[in-house]
Amino acid sequence: MGSSPTKPEFVSVLADKQVKEGVEVNLRCEANTEGVTAKWEKNGYRLECVEGKHVKRESGTTFSLIIKNAAKEDEGKYTLSLWNDSGSVSCSAMVIVELREWRTVQWKQDSMITSLKNFKINNDNIRQLRFLLHGPVGAGKSSTINTIKTIFDGHQFINCLAASDLSGESFTTKYQKYTAGAVPFAFYDLMGIEKDQLKGVQTDDIISALKGHIPDDYEFKPQAAMCEDNRYYISDPTLNDQIHCLVSVIAADKVAIMDNKVIQKMKTIRAEASKLGIPQLVFMTRVDNVCMLTKENLAKIYQSKKIKEKMEECSTRLGVPMNCIFPLKNYHEETKQNEKLNCLALEAFTQAVYSANDYVKKFSRKDKCVE
Repeated sequence: MGSSPTKPEFVSVLADKQVKEGVEVNLRCEANTEGVTAKWEKNGYRLECVEGKHVKRESGTTFSLIIKNAAKEDEGKYTLSLWNDSGSVSCSAMVIVELREWRTVQWKQDSMITSLKNFKINNDNIRQLRFLLHGPVGAGKSSTINTIKTIFDGHQFINCLAASDLSGESFTTKYQKYTAGAVPFAFYDLMGIEKDQLKGVQTDDIISALKGHIPDDYEFKPQAAMCEDNRYYISDPTLNDQIHCLVSVIAADKVAIMDNKVIQKMKTIRAEASKLGIPQLVFMTRVDNVCMLTKENLAKIYQSKKIKEKMEECSTRLGVPMNCIFPLKNYHEETKQNEKLNCLALEAFTQAVYSANDYVKKFSRKDKCVE
């Protein structure tokens, strides 16, 4: 009887690659023995080699895969499996392709902060621009407010409690107003949207808030929406009671698994906001949970294939244009401020401010026409 072949093992394994579009990727590893069968896979499926794109090489105990002219389609997890009669072994590597930057960000925060602190509302009757943040439980509504307050207050703000992923329940039970420093902006937080009809905030309550019927600190009742005969109901709201910009907050790592009933509730709210002419944006949070490139360097967020795919998915599911979606990261584990994190939040919030200002400016023009 002949001796059994040596069981294959790796002397060196495939290394993760982070490359720019158009460059060549070389995945290479070395085994401890020859005479093995090799199979390459991408994202769990056999790699279909394309002429002019992929080159597979085997030289003794060395195995390599060359990917020419890297494109966003080449991003993924590559696995090499080796086997013979004595056993098998495999190793994997991630290839991340940095796209050409498809949206620019101002990565210096001081000028943006100064501009917002000096902002003048184009309607003399409006004391503050009012922003309502809504979305599923745990999406990051409260954390987004915490982040914005942290930027303007100059220190970590954690009084606005955020829902836990583990509990799945919203800490926010009231219609809560938050301000930041001396800027003329007010942020409104409320209960998260849930799929069950008798859990979370009622769709009609959010619509009432948009119209200005809900007073500050009102305690929401998941079992029933506020009605006109409620003693707290604001029956004749002014523009100062109404919302000037609706911000939908969605977690990037939950976009694909959001319940359709939650999506439908959000679409209903957005449709009503559209009827009222209220501008709408989407803040897509937790980007660091879906993209290693972004997690390591927020400045590369608009070079990430994964982030762009999540934005496209968000656009499709909610029916929101891509240019109204802003990916960002909120403060979570950090105890010190991060300028790149701040700049992403400031870019998104600046757009919200200008959108809200355009909305109230329309009413200023109407008043002048009446006069």
